[in-house]
This record gives sequence, C-alpha cells and structure tokens, in this order.
Amino acid sequence: MSNNLIRLTSLLLSILFISCGETECDCVSPPEETMYFPTNTGTWETKTPESLGWNTANIAALDTYLTEKNTKSCIVLHNGKIVLEKYYNGHTATSLWYWASAGKTLTATVTGIAAQEGLININNKVSDYIGSGWTSAPLAKENLITCKNLLSMNSGLNDALGDTVTPSNLQYVADAGTRWAYHNVYVKLQDVIATATNQTWDNYFNNKLRNPIGMTGAWVTDPTALSVYWSNSRSMARFGLLALANGNWNGTQIINSNYMNAATTTSQPINLAYGYLCWLNGKSSFRLPQSQLQFNGSIITTAPADMYCALGKNDQKIYVVPSRKLVIIRMGEAADSSNLALSTFDEVLWQKINAVVN
Repeated sequence: MSNNLIRLTSLLLSILFISCGETECDCVSPPEETMYFPTNTGTWETKTPESLGWNTANIAALDTYLTEKNTKSCIVLHNGKIVLEKYYNGHTATSLWYWASAGKTLTATVTGIAAQEGLININNKVSDYIGSGWTSAPLAKENLITCKNLLSMNSGLNDALGDTVTPSNLQYVADAGTRWAYHNVYVKLQDVIATATNQTWDNYFNNKLRNPIGMTGAWVTDPTALSVYWSNSRSMARFGLLALANGNWNGTQIINSNYMNAATTTSQPINLAYGYLCWLNGKSSFRLPQSQLQFNGSIITTAPADMYCALGKNDQKIYVVPSRKLVIIRMGEAADSSNLALSTFDEVLWQKINAVVN
C-alpha cells in the first residue's frame, strides 16, 4: 500500500471516529417501531411501561384517581400495543357501556367513508338527501345547511331546545356557518347516509367501519330518538387506534387520510378547538357546549397540544396524541358532576397521565 493511500485511509478513519464518538457510533438510528394492529379475532399484544421508560412509581396514583372518579375502564395504547388496561367498580372486559357524544366521531368517520365512495358530498345541503322540511326553519334558511355544517356544529339551529331532532325542535337562529353551537342535529347525518346508501345506518356502519377494524357493539336509540353507541372498552380503543393511524387499519385505508386530516383540524373560524365532531387541543381559543362565550387557551392545558379527542357525556373519553403515539380511553360514570363533554376531570387526569408517561 502506498504512503498516500495509507494517509488517505487514516484520514477517513479519523473522520469516522470523530463523527461517531470514542465509545459508540450513533450515526444510524434504530429502525422505528411499526404501528401494531390487533387481530380481528381478539389477539392484542402488550408492552410494559418499563420498556418505554415510563415512571412506573406513579401508576398507582393514576389508578387510585381513576377508581375514585367513578371510572369503569381505562386503556392506554402506545403505537397500537396495550401498555395499561384496567377495569373498575365491577366493570369487565366484556361489559358494554355507552359512548355518548364520543360516538359523534363514529358518525363523522362514516360520513367521510360515504363521501369517498361518491355517495354523498359534504358540501351539499342536507335537504338534497333527506328532502326539505327536516327543520322548522324557513326553506331558504334550511337550504343553507350543508352536511359539513352538521359536521362542524355551525348549522345555525337553536341549541337551547333539548336533544330531540324533530322538525319542530330544529329552529332557525342564525344563517348556517355564522354561529357555532354544540347541537345533536349532527345525528341527521345518519339519515343522510341511510338515504344515500339505500340501506340502514346500522348496516352501512357495520360493513364499512365496525367490522373491518374488529369492533363490537351496537347503536341503541334513546327516548329522544338519538342513536347512541354501546360497546366494550377495547372496541373504543380500536377506533382510537384507527384515528392515530390516520384512517389506516393494518395496511387498509378505511377512510382516506385527507378527510381524517380535515376532521382533526379546525373546521370553521368560530370555535378553533372543533374539527368534524371532535375536539382539538392546543388552539388559541375555544367555546363550550351551551355557551356563546369564547375562552382563551387550550381546552385541556395539561394535555399535549397536538392531541385531539372524542368527548362524551359524563366523561367518556378517547384521547389521541400523535406526537407520543398514544391512544387513551376512559369509560365510566361522571367523574364529578354531570357534563356534556369537557370537565375539570380532563385537566387533573392529564396531570396524572403526564406523571406516568413523561
């Protein structure tokens, strides 16, 4: 070997030595863990909190808090695998519980599936699908209401008349798009889909969303004629995982990612913390159900800014945190007093979660 070649080889080795450090080369990052999806037959892999470097000493405090706050179940997923799964107060893995308004996100997702199949257009007016007279608003005002208005909660209909969605209870307050109000009129999207698909809402939902991702459960009609979803806890976690994976389930795109991105970003300029029937954290302001007041800051100040969530009456929760690859679900009775979506429970619960996962 010539002297020049020896010098060149020595120089290259020196550069490599300096770049990588004296003890261990970290030039090449380990491969990122592939997102895991449970089988539809029920197999679901786990990982330990220790393997993630979590603060396991604080799990007991989280567990105690959940017990004290009338929780029935809590599941924490990391990148699809179960890290924590606990059942409380007589609830079991097979027990059914209601999603309440957390199930609004199911309706939003199926609406997107119908749109990607060309069966509906969310920018079309609702009456294109279910006919006129579905509200008691003047026809010209009713015709302003699009499917997207129902997804975004800015239909302009009166939110102070209770949950019933009969025409007499759906009264005009403002033009669609000019007023945000948390309103159960969103459920009319289920009628839109049933009409557009020429099948029952339940059948289309089961075939397009529930069955493909291995959920169980059923829609139950309550006394106000609202359709409320009931399932076991792992079914709720499956749906949260679908959201974390941006609509993909183990290689199959159940709902296109463009729609999922739209659903989990601000849908209108009035309530920045609301997408398509889901809540968005980390925004500069927000509005609450049954109020026209605007509040500054995030909806849950203790939670990650990129989190979005499905929130239901009496503290039914699906938290999705892309930056941490987390899905967290909580089912149960109201933690404190009855509420429609957000509560102080969210703030304290995330303090307890942060103490574990940080």
